[in-house]
Amino acid sequence: MSVRDEIHAQIVGGLACAKFPIDTPEKLLEAFPDGANTTCKAGDLEVTAGEAGKLLKAGDFPFKSAQQVADTIVERAGL
Repeated sequence: MSVRDEIHAQIVGGLACAKFPIDTPEKLLEAFPDGANTTCKAGDLEVTAGEAGKLLKAGDFPFKSAQQVADTIVERAGL
């Protein structure tokens, strides 16, 4: 599995219990198991939800699914 696929899967997994739609960055971070400190790791890459959240823009909200969140983050991160 590629780093992109691994990070994507971890984001989706981290949001498995989230209630969608999520309409603010704060609510998105609260949806992760450890909030902004939730960490995704793949290969040499390690990123927290708080760091990944900085890649999002106000216009990205509301998110309708964990898949949409993960797609947006990995694309913006250039993975």
